[in-house]
Amino acid sequence: MRRDASSGSAWASRPRYAPADFVTLLWRERFLMAAVFAVLFVLGMAAAFSMKTTYPAYASVLVRLGQEYVYEPRAGDAARGAVPDSDQVIQSETEILGSAQLKDKVIQRLGLARIYPELAKKYATAKPDEQREIMGAAQRALEQNLAIETAPDTPIIRVGFKHRDPQSAALVLNTLLEEYLIFRQGILGDSSSPVLEQQRLAFESRLAAADAAYEDFLNMNRIGDFVAEKASLSQLQAQIEQQKFQVEAQLQDRTGRLSALDRQFAQVSPEVGLYRDVNPAGADKLVELKVQREDLLSRYKPDARPVQELDAQIAHMERAVAEGRTRGDSARRFGVNPVYQTLQTEKIQLASEVAALRQQQAALAGQLEQVLQRRLRLAELEPRFQALSLDRDVLQANVRDFAVKEEQSRAAQQIAAQTNDNIRIVARALPPTKGSSLKKPVAMLALLFAGFTALCVGLVRMYLRPGLPTPRAAARTLDLPVLASARLKQA
Repeated sequence: MRRDASSGSAWASRPRYAPADFVTLLWRERFLMAAVFAVLFVLGMAAAFSMKTTYPAYASVLVRLGQEYVYEPRAGDAARGAVPDSDQVIQSETEILGSAQLKDKVIQRLGLARIYPELAKKYATAKPDEQREIMGAAQRALEQNLAIETAPDTPIIRVGFKHRDPQSAALVLNTLLEEYLIFRQGILGDSSSPVLEQQRLAFESRLAAADAAYEDFLNMNRIGDFVAEKASLSQLQAQIEQQKFQVEAQLQDRTGRLSALDRQFAQVSPEVGLYRDVNPAGADKLVELKVQREDLLSRYKPDARPVQELDAQIAHMERAVAEGRTRGDSARRFGVNPVYQTLQTEKIQLASEVAALRQQQAALAGQLEQVLQRRLRLAELEPRFQALSLDRDVLQANVRDFAVKEEQSRAAQQIAAQTNDNIRIVARALPPTKGSSLKKPVAMLALLFAGFTALCVGLVRMYLRPGLPTPRAAARTLDLPVLASARLKQA
């Protein structure tokens, strides 16, 4: 029996319920549940009826790729022209639309009294610290009532704003879009013009120093134009070498001719006979003998001895004349040989030409040596000149590039300040005619929450009651049949 009693006490601490018992047990807690339900439902309905009607205004913005999203490197051409995809552009424009600075500009433009009159009244009598808190509260309220929606692969941004006053809702949203068009220019606009100008001025200063070093280098080495002088020296050297070769060829020619003249000059007589008179005595004698023969023939016969002797003399004379034994000069004159004079004149001219050519050869050799030394000096100075020229060229190119970029940046800013071609307001906000309120949703939530809370309270109260509430629960808990039950007697 003791064991059964202990078992009974353990069973009594853990009552076992059936589904049918819950209705009976919860009915016992109906007053507590009704009180909890009534209190929570009244509070929920009070909260629901405190909800005010708001009027949502909507607008939409078309966003396209613009010049401000095209990458322009500050220096060089790496990745020039790179552009983000459309989703990145939409995301950046959405962030600009939702920035706190833009909301602050809207509040400052319209005034706190036009948007939130209650906060404006508090702001008028608040201290500076409290005023900052009130402005923060206004920005938070503006952010809570502002809705920005986007869709993938769609260049449209939908913007909505809720306010108690429909006119204020449309006014705030349109003002937000107008300030957005201005604000985004400052965010996305190229603000590098001052930086470009400073960089350009720095390069110009370095270029002036490089020019001064370049001029000092030229003046110190007495060079007018390094490249032109180098080219002219190369051309001059080629000309001098060509002249030298020509002079050497002429010198060899004149020297050879002079040697030949020297050999010919030894073989030519300085004097030559100008004319001579031939003595005709033999011929005259022959004629005289023939005349005598004819005279003898007039007296003698041809075979007479005197005629034959005379014929013998004539024959002998004819042989002497024919053999030239009777020929002789009666007078002869000599003079200077013109060939000798010509050879002598040509020899003198050739000798003078040879001397002149040798002097010219020596002069050309000296000039060639000077040109060669000058070229060697320029070759020695060329690395320094190339370094100075490279510095000047690079700095000039940088100055030119930064000047062009500065002008382009300034022009882009001016164009961006006057137009927003890639951002178009598709639909401006109009004052809404239909408002929205959370009264019904809050009332339904209050009803459901009050009923659920009351049920939970009833269940908790049911489980916390001591004892066995029903005979069936006692029978299941004690595993004993219940023969009878009596009502609890009132005290």
